Amino acid sequence: MKKQSVPLFDPGAIPDNLCPIATDYSRMLPGDWRSQRPVVDRRKCVKCAVCWLYCPVQCVVERAGWFDMNLATCKGCGICAQECPHGAIAMIDEED
Repeated sequence: MKKQSVPLFDPGAIPDNLCPIATDYSRMLPGDWRSQRPVVDRRKCVKCAVCWLYCPVQCVVERAGWFDMNLATCKGCGICAQECPHGAIAMIDEED
């Protein structure tokens, strides 16, 4: 008795419009949906780069005397504020 091979996945069975997020390009950035954003106190920042090391999306940018955040890509997770050893970063609520 010969065993029949049955395909596990039939790509033709899935409609093209099943997942519009995966098929349509969206220009939304993380900064468009966050509820809080980081604010850097320039007087406290000593450019130790701890915020830069811990930022999961690498939105921390270097300025002349401090680090700042690129708010277009910042998702508002607050890890930078939690990890800053000098307390130079505070999370504030986004305005509507």
